[in-house]
Amino acid sequence: MVTVEIVLLAMVAAFLGLRLYSVLGKRTGHEQEPVARPAIEERQPAIVRQPVGQRETLAPAPAVDSPLADSAAQSGLRSIANADRMFDPALFLEGAKSAYGMILDAYWKGDKDRLRFLCDDDVYESFADAVDAREARGETLENRLVRIDEARIIDANYDHPVARIVVRFDADIAALTKDADGNVIGGSLTDAVDTHDIWTFFRDVKSGDRNWKLDETDAV
Repeated sequence: MVTVEIVLLAMVAAFLGLRLYSVLGKRTGHEQEPVARPAIEERQPAIVRQPVGQRETLAPAPAVDSPLADSAAQSGLRSIANADRMFDPALFLEGAKSAYGMILDAYWKGDKDRLRFLCDDDVYESFADAVDAREARGETLENRLVRIDEARIIDANYDHPVARIVVRFDADIAALTKDADGNVIGGSLTDAVDTHDIWTFFRDVKSGDRNWKLDETDAV
């Protein structure tokens, strides 16, 4: 009797095995292809953690110590370079020399629109008043910038967000003044005069405007 039961159980097990194979062991063409998964090491790259207590530091400011600047200006130039990583004293000085010539030319010609673009409000008003007074007298200037002998940065500072740089210009200028009738009343275009100007330029470093403007003028 026991033998018969064992045989029956074996037959049932065999039958169930065949059914499972018929269902699981065959592909019908509708199953999704198995997706190859990368190893865990490939899917999850190692995370580099900053050691505790170590803070991130910015790249050091570019070296700005310049032979074109006095020692008194070096600290201020470094502060400006920290705030504006694109700042270069040599390039600034070239731009300052161009601005020097353009502002003088605009003043001599009475071009107040150009003066307004290149100067801050106070300096512009000072130039504009002088131009108006000159025109009221009927006088004209035929001045000419002969050359800039030297342009040197003598001071600089950064007071967030405004940078200021003071430049001394040593130049030769030929100056000629005529009255309303065209008569020469002063100066000569053949004899250049040594001039020494100290101009201060400023720029809001955080504004995105790369242009420097004339903030103050003085003569030596």
